[in-house]
Amino acid sequence: MEREDVKSIVESLLFVADGPLTVQRLSEVIDGVEKNELRSILDDMSDELAANRRGIRLVEVAGGYQLRTAKANADWVKKFLGGRPARMGRATLETLAIVAYRQPITKAEIEAIRGVDVDGVITTLLERSLVRAVARKDVPGRPFLYGTTQEFLELFNLKDLTHLPTLKEMEEIALPELQGEELRSEQAQESEQAEDKQN
Repeated sequence: MEREDVKSIVESLLFVADGPLTVQRLSEVIDGVEKNELRSILDDMSDELAANRRGIRLVEVAGGYQLRTAKANADWVKKFLGGRPARMGRATLETLAIVAYRQPITKAEIEAIRGVDVDGVITTLLERSLVRAVARKDVPGRPFLYGTTQEFLELFNLKDLTHLPTLKEMEEIALPELQGEELRSEQAQESEQAEDKQN
């Protein structure tokens, strides 16, 4: 099979995939093509899309490759999809950061760090598939240990957990947006914090 034919197949598979595609998965689908050849094709595709200022980019994320919209077109995409999706609330982001950097971690350990009850926040993160129970801790009560998911890596555009930003880098980057969460005013966030302190 010619390289351009393989490239066409890879592009189609990336287009229909519901998440990042690994080189392993691509090699299982496209018989007779070596993994090194697939990596080379993926690199070429990524370079071509970026160089030609196309509306999509091929990015390596969550252990695989995925087609994503170009950052320069983000405002147009948001407008087309019906407005501005809201950002994660402070409590959600703080809890998610604790899980990401300290995983695996129990709810009680998160609460000890944050100083407030995190039942509702953990439930929200579980519903959004950003965290999951990875095991049970071998202590009385056997509480769940939580860790991040593939969806977390995809949302934050990370190849894997080794690419988590340092605390200094986190202060400098914009936060990703989630659909479906209402944007809360500072007053609502302060009210939530006050309720957390009472509990």
